[in-house]
Amino acid sequence: MRMRIHLPLFALLILTLISCGTNTPGPYRKIAGFTQGTTFHITYEDKANKDLSGNVDSIFRAFDLTFSEYIPNSIVSRINQNDSTVLLDDMFIEVYNKSVEINKETNGAFDLTVGPLVNAWGFGPEKKVKIDSSRIDSLLQYVGMEKIRLEGRKLVKKLPGIKIDVNSIAQGYCVDVVYRYFESLGIKNFMVEIGGEVRTKGKNPKADFWRIGVDKPVEGNNTAGEALQTIILLDNQAVTTSGNYRKYFEENGQKFSHIIDPHTGYPYKNNLLSVTVIAKDGLTADGYDTPLMVLGLERARQFLKQHPELQGYMIYSDKTGQFKVEYTKGIHFDKED
Repeated sequence: MRMRIHLPLFALLILTLISCGTNTPGPYRKIAGFTQGTTFHITYEDKANKDLSGNVDSIFRAFDLTFSEYIPNSIVSRINQNDSTVLLDDMFIEVYNKSVEINKETNGAFDLTVGPLVNAWGFGPEKKVKIDSSRIDSLLQYVGMEKIRLEGRKLVKKLPGIKIDVNSIAQGYCVDVVYRYFESLGIKNFMVEIGGEVRTKGKNPKADFWRIGVDKPVEGNNTAGEALQTIILLDNQAVTTSGNYRKYFEENGQKFSHIIDPHTGYPYKNNLLSVTVIAKDGLTADGYDTPLMVLGLERARQFLKQHPELQGYMIYSDKTGQFKVEYTKGIHFDKED
């Protein structure tokens, strides 16, 4: 499957996994591979001496059949094709309900119905079209969370041209789905990472907090871990990042990011380069990192003050083009960094 959800090939700040410390609590096993157009890495304490890679692959396949825009018979694809017979599963309903919440909290900076705009700008499964103000105006009629609603296990759209885009939230949720599987097995120490979105439980193989490196948001930094901005410590938390430097296109000397402002229909324009969010789970963290980018530095700063359940690490460019960093007090950094 190819999904555009915080992918190393398609954008966004990649988080690099690093271990440290002493006193290994027990044997650990690592699983790594490719899914959703990106890579994944799972490290878990393996007291049962069991390879769980096959089970993880099954979870990914089931997830794709719900959320992939590149699989014609997935739930999202069928919704976008106006298939009135499609029934929503529990995963879709959970993401939808969270999306309604985030949409309200961010005053529409997050919106599942940006699909027509994402496609028009060439960041979706459809071919990019010629963009002008009249084209944007014509597409904005299909944008707005108030134009969709749940009725039982069906998603009702006010207009057939409405298309759902889950790419700014689904990958963080996929981390949660895999996390819940490992937790259900009674495993106490593990880390799940998919395309840079991370959730951890317990300690790493060195009996220490999981250490997550945040890459510098610079063009050309396409290999995770080569140029780190900082290293943060995770204690039974999730962390995701949204950024503008890996997925964009240039036209007539102007750079266009993949992050679309649902209010204007255009790629966002402000001085934020990346936003990293730490939260209790991947669905929450991933759901908020992109709208914070859309809000811009000042409004994102105020939003984080009003939401102490979220921790934020923001990298932005000042008037002279220099990198600046701002972060909330609840983030714990590696002392060696």
